Order: sequence, then structure tokens, then C-alpha cells
Amino acid sequence: MTRTTPPSGTDSTGQKPKRGRPAKAKAEAARKKNSALGFESTLFKAADKLRGNMEPSDYKYVVLGLIFLKYISDAFEAKYAELMQEDEEAAEDRDEYLADNVFWVPPNARWAFLREHSKSPRIGVVVDDAMRAIEKDNESLKGVLSKDYARPELNKIMLGGLIDLITNIKLNKDGDSSKDILGRVYEYCLSQFAGAEGKRGGEFYTPRSVVRTLVEMLEPYSGRIYDPCCGSGGMFVQSERFVKEHGGRIGDIAIYGQESRHVTWRLAKMNLAVRGIDSEIHWNNEGSFLKDALRDLKADFILANPPFNDSDWSGDLLRDDKRWTFGVPPVGNANFAWLQHIYHHLAPSGTAGVVLANGSMSSTQSGEGNIRTAMVEADVVDCMVALPGQLFYSTQIPACLWFLTRKKNPGKGLCDRRKQVLFIDARKLGVMVDRTRRELTDTDIQKIANAYHAWRGEKNAGKYEDIPGFCCSVSLEEIQKQGHILTPGRYVGAEELDNDNESFADKILRLTHHLQDQFRENSKLESAIKENLSKLGLWPNQNKLEKK
Repeated sequence: MTRTTPPSGTDSTGQKPKRGRPAKAKAEAARKKNSALGFESTLFKAADKLRGNMEPSDYKYVVLGLIFLKYISDAFEAKYAELMQEDEEAAEDRDEYLADNVFWVPPNARWAFLREHSKSPRIGVVVDDAMRAIEKDNESLKGVLSKDYARPELNKIMLGGLIDLITNIKLNKDGDSSKDILGRVYEYCLSQFAGAEGKRGGEFYTPRSVVRTLVEMLEPYSGRIYDPCCGSGGMFVQSERFVKEHGGRIGDIAIYGQESRHVTWRLAKMNLAVRGIDSEIHWNNEGSFLKDALRDLKADFILANPPFNDSDWSGDLLRDDKRWTFGVPPVGNANFAWLQHIYHHLAPSGTAGVVLANGSMSSTQSGEGNIRTAMVEADVVDCMVALPGQLFYSTQIPACLWFLTRKKNPGKGLCDRRKQVLFIDARKLGVMVDRTRRELTDTDIQKIANAYHAWRGEKNAGKYEDIPGFCCSVSLEEIQKQGHILTPGRYVGAEELDNDNESFADKILRLTHHLQDQFRENSKLESAIKENLSKLGLWPNQNKLEKK
């Protein structure tokens, strides 16, 4: 599959697409999203029942590999049917499929063949042979697909049941393509497996609401998008979705990434392929620090969720690296190595959004404070967002978002924000979705993004105003007074409370009378309850107690 790099910064008309969508389109999209959730959830629950005693960390590769196989087979069959109507000989020409970014699927790898053998005790061998055949005929998939379905410990009845289950993923009543359906199923399963794996799940999956916040703030309409620690590719999927929802063209963005864990790289390649997103994703054991596979890349947008407080990043081998513009990062913590690596890869007008542990905003250990000071003084810090707790599967460490830029006076009607930083305190936002995890709602995400867009002076974003307790535009001088600490809570102040003009003494008196009324009401209720229980013989009669 081939890809051409689009021009940076604008669409084909030379203009950035308009922000937002018509209300009708938004409502329809929300309706589809909500209706789909039940289907995805039901499918995952059914698949999970087949898991038995198999660990989620192993089972996810079984499920996701089959979903991917179903996707490429469906895409192939659709193209095959189209070509058969036009030219039967063309239907067997691999180049016809490659020209349309469709993977060639040999006969023994097509879903119909797997379905026919789903009850066979050799189904594991059949699936492995299918994966090998696909890799052999599609260069971009070499080393991506799992080929251990025949291993003895994998229950073949379970495997056949999964194939039967996934067979039922078809076009829905809204006419969504198989690609769209399978893409949503793949993403949903990724999130559920991440939740089941806990800490390990966070290594490959960034919560969708966090990714959406980054994407909605950066607005990657067109240009080069880069993630140096891309996990399963969630940043890219959300960027692609953003472009579609805001009237842009997918061909206007180019995807670049790197991942150090091979199994996670495989998930990313499948995740992007199942959505038809072409990309250049590199894998090596060394990772982006020791072996920067895209060393010459200058990206228009960088979105990343690096490992928090990584102490095993080989910093001792990179003391003289040219990427350390603002100071040599400490060997025991990679936070400021990631920030500087990302800044190094920014294009002249590029912007970046990075998820880091809260400690990065205030730490002074091992020279981190000096690096942060240098970054602030160089005016590369654009915005800081404090996130609510419990957003992540992998850790309870509080997190924040760093937004970096190379140009704070972009012109084109946008505000000149040189020597200013926007601080947003979003710690009170979000809702609990289960006992341990919180999510930012659509309203929360828009509130954060709108503040940033207004501050930048973007069209149709409205006039920016500081909101006590939530956001504040702060000068470099004020940040200097705070010792270059970037914690939003230091700057946004306290939320304003409504002033009812009632004196403190009057308020205490009123509340005391109200409390006395509550006590009296409580006493009445207690007596009524005891009386009713006594009539039922469930409470000692007060008169009898007095006689005794």
C-alpha cells in the first residue's frame, strides 16, 4: 500500500476546514454512536464468555486477529464482486486490489473458507495457514499477524465459536460499511481488554476521552501527524475520525509513528488497517530514544502518551544527544527526554500535545526544574491542562497535558500569544464509569477545547475570558514569580461562588434553625417507625417496658 505526503497546514483549497458540524449531522452521528454501543458491548460479552480460563492478555490477540482477518476478507470480497461484474479476469489480478488500497486475500484465507472449517479440530491450523498466506501476498503485513492459533492450549471449540460469532458482523441498518463496523468493534475490544488487564493494558491503550481531548485541541485537519510511542494507534484513529467529522479529507493527513514493543506494534498496524488508514509505523526494540527511526521527520502535529516517569530509558547512553535543546534529562526519569524529543520533531509551525505525570509540572529533582525553566523562557510552552484523577487503566498517578509550539504568533487572524501560557484546571470534570475509572464527557472535552481555541483567537471560537477556578492566561513574568512551576491550580484561582448578600451571622442563625427543624422531624419519624414496628410485634411495647 502506498501513501503520498500531503502539503502541510491547509487543505486543497488552501484553507483550514471549518470547525464544527451542522447540528443535524452531529445529532445523527451521536445517534449512531449510541445505538452502536449496545451491539459492540453485546459482541464483546459474548466473546468474553468463550474465553474460559484464558488470560485477557493472551486472549486479545486471538480475538483482534480474527476481527482483522474478517475485515480484510470483507474488503476483498466487496472489491472482488465489483470486479466480477466488470471483468472476470481483473477479479484475479492482485494489482487491481492494491490500486484501491485493498489487501489481496488468497482463497484459503477468505472468511468463507474459515467459516466452513470452524467446527473442524484443525481450525487452529486453518487460521495459522490463512495468516501466513496473507502475509506472503501483502508485504506491508509481514510480521504483523498472529500465527499461533494451532497451539495446544488454545481451545479449538472456543476458536470455532469466535469465528461463528464474528461471522455475524455485517452491514447494519444505517448502511455503515463492514470497515466502519469492524473498526468500531476493534476499538471497543481494545478498550475492554485494556480495562481487564489493568496496568498492563495501559501499555497499549490510551483512554479514548484523553485522546479526544488532545485531538479536539490540536485540530489535525491536514499535514504530518506523529506519535513516537504510538501504542495501538489510538491517536491516529481519533485524528482520522476528527478529519472526517469536520469535513476534511483523509488523504490530507500523513501518519507516522514508532513503537518499541513488537506485540503492541502489531496491534497498531491492525488497528489502522482495519480502518483503511495508511501509515508509516516503525518498530524496533531500542525505541525512539536509542534508535529514532524517523530522525528527519518534522511533524505538523505530535500527539503522545509516553510511559510515565520511565526510569529505564537508557539515558546514560545519550548524554550528548542533539535533541536536548533545553538541558540533559536525568537518567532516572524520561519525562523531559520525551518533551524534548517531541519538540525536536516539530515543524516550524507545529504543535504538540503530550500526556505526562503531574510531577513534570513542578519537579526540581535532578535538574528537571532547570529544563522546565529553559522551556518556559524559550516560550515553547503553549498550554497546560491538569486532568482529573482515575482516567487511566494503567496507573492512578495524576496526569496532565503539555502543549508545545514553535510559533505563538502564527498570524492569519490568530492572537499573538508570545510570553503567555494558558492554564486549564480540569480536575473537577469527568464522570465515573465504574468503581475505579473516570471519563471526560463530550461536554467536558468541548469546554477544554473551546477555552484553548478562544485563547488562540480561532474563528468562531468566541472571545476568550479567564474563568476563575478553570482557566487563566498567564504572563511569563507571573510564571517567573512562581519559580517556573506550571501547575494550573496556582494560577486559575478559586471558583467564584454566588453572593447572596446574606451576612455571616444571619446565615449561621438561619442554618441553626434549619438544623433544629431537621432534628425535630427526625424525632417524629423515629417515633412513628417504632410505633409501627411495635404493632407488628417487632419492637418492644413502650408501656410494657415502663411497667417492668
